[in-house]
Amino acid sequence: MKPIFLIGYMGCGKSTMGRALSAFINKELIDLDHFIEARYHRSVKEIFAEYGEDEFRKIERNMLHEVAEFEDVIIACGGGTPCYFDNIEYMNEKGTTVFLNASLEALMRRLSTAKAKSKRPIIADKNNDELAQFITEALEKRMPYYSKAKLNFDSSYLEDGVQIHDSVESLSKMLKEE
Repeated sequence: MKPIFLIGYMGCGKSTMGRALSAFINKELIDLDHFIEARYHRSVKEIFAEYGEDEFRKIERNMLHEVAEFEDVIIACGGGTPCYFDNIEYMNEKGTTVFLNASLEALMRRLSTAKAKSKRPIIADKNNDELAQFITEALEKRMPYYSKAKLNFDSSYLEDGVQIHDSVESLSKMLKEE
C-alpha cells in the first residue's frame, strides 16, 4: 500500500488521527518531525535555531522523500511541509494526501491551552484574539497547498474517544474509496 500523508495546520489532529488510524488499519505511523529529530539528534526547534528555516525546509524535504519510499505507512507531516518546494505534488504522486481540515473554533480550542502553547513557541505569547488572527492569516497562506490534497477530511471532532473512533472509521472508508 502506498503511503498516506496527513497534512494540515497545527492542532488539526495529525498526531491524534495518525495514532488512531495507524491502530485501526494496522499501518506504521511516522511523524515526520520526530523522524527528523531522531536523524539529527536535536529538536525541530533546535534545528531551526541552528540552521534557520530555509535549511530546515531542505532537511524536511529530504526526509519526506526518504519516508515516502516506505510501504504501508501513515506519515504525519509538519504543518508547513506541503507548502514548500514541490512537496504537495510529490506527496500526491507517491501516495494519498489527506488534508485534516479543522474549523477555526476547533483549532482555537486545541491551541489556546497552556499545554499546547508550551509545545509551540510560535504561539506561546499570544492571547486568544491574537491567536485567532494568527491562525486565520496562516491558513489563508497555506490553503492553496492544503487544498491540493486528494482527500479533504473534517477533523473538527476529535475531542474524545467516541469522536476519534467515528472519525477514523469515516476516514478509513474514504481511503478505501480512493
